[in-house]
Amino acid sequence: MWQQTLITLRPKPRGFHLVTDEILAALPELRRYRVGLLHLWLQHTSASLTVNENADPAVRRDFERFFNRLVPQGESDYEHDYEGPDDLPAHFKGSLLGCQLSLPVRDGQLAMGTWQGVYLGEHRDHGGARRILATLHGEVP
Repeated sequence: MWQQTLITLRPKPRGFHLVTDEILAALPELRRYRVGLLHLWLQHTSASLTVNENADPAVRRDFERFFNRLVPQGESDYEHDYEGPDDLPAHFKGSLLGCQLSLPVRDGQLAMGTWQGVYLGEHRDHGGARRILATLHGEVP
């Protein structure tokens, strides 16, 4: 069985945010899948998706500090700055982390590790709502 859902995430401030629960709330039919895959495709170039620590918020703050050091804002040799000084650094961060995830589904739930969660990396100062195209494929009894 195949299913596709467009999920709109609420706007979030710059930083890394756990969005696992927001995604699962938009996919109640996932509970029917015995085995499968959930593919998430973020339809934006200035944000990202990744899987990491879901318990300690310090990890998300450390992620933000690390990526801000890795890709600093305000570099004088950045040419693409039409939408502001955070624009090109946001694109770099989005490319480094990526815009898609494939997550295993087992017995009606995501088969992630105990301490894993889905992060939205919001790399713009004011990114707005973000859209994720969720494609669910698998066996339904």
